[in-house]
Amino acid sequence: MPDEVLQRAGVTVLVCDPAGPPVATVQDALDLIGAAFLGAEVVAVPASRLDEDFFDLGTRFAGEVMQKFVNYHLRLAVIGDISRHLAASSALRALVQESNSADHVWFVPDLEALDERLHAARERLGPRGRAR
Repeated sequence: MPDEVLQRAGVTVLVCDPAGPPVATVQDALDLIGAAFLGAEVVAVPASRLDEDFFDLGTRFAGEVMQKFVNYHLRLAVIGDISRHLAASSALRALVQESNSADHVWFVPDLEALDERLHAARERLGPRGRAR
């Protein structure tokens, strides 16, 4: 399946194909952001497409990628099992916990969990992403 723009929980999401090209550079992330400008509010990237450097916070790659999404007013959802990475890094565990408590970057196990987060965010923030 190619990357596709879908409605999920009333939100337009660019759902990235797990077999798509890896996200190994900031330019790769910018390419996803460009694809999202077809109307998506959220980019759902399978964890398997993220380069290993994303999960090694010492490389600063995750921070650079996440900041690009924030700068372009898009949400990033990392979809999939990252337990191996979490077990290896307390700093990553802290980042994931902090990210999941906010509204810009989420780490969720699957698309159904993303749907739940999107639904809860719409209830809390309203359809335009602003506090009610």
